Amino acid sequence: MNILTLVPALGTVYGGPSKSVIELAQAVGSQQDVSLDIVTTNANGSNKLDVPLNTWISEKYYRIKYFSYSKLNNYVFSWSLSKWLFQHIADYDLVHTNAIFSPINIPAYWACQQQQIPYLITPRGMLEPWALSYKARKKHFYYILLEKPALQKANVIQMLASSEAERVKHLNLKSPLVIVPNGIERQYFETLANSEIFYQQFPHTRNKTLILFLGRIDPKKGLDLLAKAFGQIHFQYPQTHLVVAGPDNIGFLPTAQNYFSKAGCLEAVTFTGMLTGSLKYAALAAANIYVAPSYSEGFSMSVLEGMASGLPCVITTGCNFPEAAKADAAYVVDINADDIAQALIEYLKAPKQAKEMGIRARQFVLENYTWDTIATKMIEVYTSIIDKN
Repeated sequence: MNILTLVPALGTVYGGPSKSVIELAQAVGSQQDVSLDIVTTNANGSNKLDVPLNTWISEKYYRIKYFSYSKLNNYVFSWSLSKWLFQHIADYDLVHTNAIFSPINIPAYWACQQQQIPYLITPRGMLEPWALSYKARKKHFYYILLEKPALQKANVIQMLASSEAERVKHLNLKSPLVIVPNGIERQYFETLANSEIFYQQFPHTRNKTLILFLGRIDPKKGLDLLAKAFGQIHFQYPQTHLVVAGPDNIGFLPTAQNYFSKAGCLEAVTFTGMLTGSLKYAALAAANIYVAPSYSEGFSMSVLEGMASGLPCVITTGCNFPEAAKADAAYVVDINADDIAQALIEYLKAPKQAKEMGIRARQFVLENYTWDTIATKMIEVYTSIIDKN
């Protein structure tokens, strides 16, 4: 089985979606009788990745090739990648594209249709109502002219959650939807990290009750709601301290900081920037509570990481994880500041019950959402598509 994965960019500034593409590729590529290649650009926000171009780089379970790109009004194009796709797409049994509203993907759809190669699209939350309404005018014509025709001709559209699948039904897409979620790498969570690494970097957080937000500084992440919620609880629980850990790709940080300033709690908030590797895992170990106040997600990698770290979590319905509520493994609340605040207060006033919730969360994720489990489901989908073609 020869699989081609296409993703517009894999730079670290793009957060969870890039991480999930790589980790899924590792897990799928490790399976018997699977050969997996990734093609992408060297885009990394306002910078470029320092990587060789137009040549295969061999990783343990997959190969990857980077192409140069051009940019016009935040849209990324790659003429060299487009040419390569038309020349080589027939070398593969199936093409798996990631994200939508990306001109990088359009030539892949056309090449697949021309050469009768099946393709699967993973929108990664970008068909959610909130995502479609954000900068809606800009997206409308692109969707009608380019994206919807490609979606209608896809062999399968991968949803990351059952709630995501439910919320895209109004689009009346003809292609079948399958649900295959994101996962985590088990080895990073079997033993919890040393929190001292985080405290050494941010010593003023020591001896505080830490609430951790792990994600991009972006309008859809709900930091306006979190500011109002944290303003409420910090007044009642002055020992609390909020850690906002994530990159600012779009210059949204001053706006986010202003939210907390208006809520009267900015002095109790630390913006760490993006945390990676041992420092990220140390932050998870240091935290007492994890919070994800998002308006919209595909399926949050960082929520899985918070739960796998044994943290009691507060997440909104926008995080697309109703299964966590059904398993009594997290508080899943409506998308408003009062509900977020109330759930956080429940944990703060009952630390024993909060700890028990974290234990259930950890067990739930490690049993159901590791990449080896997800890879098996993904290969079943690939096989079904190829067999039908």
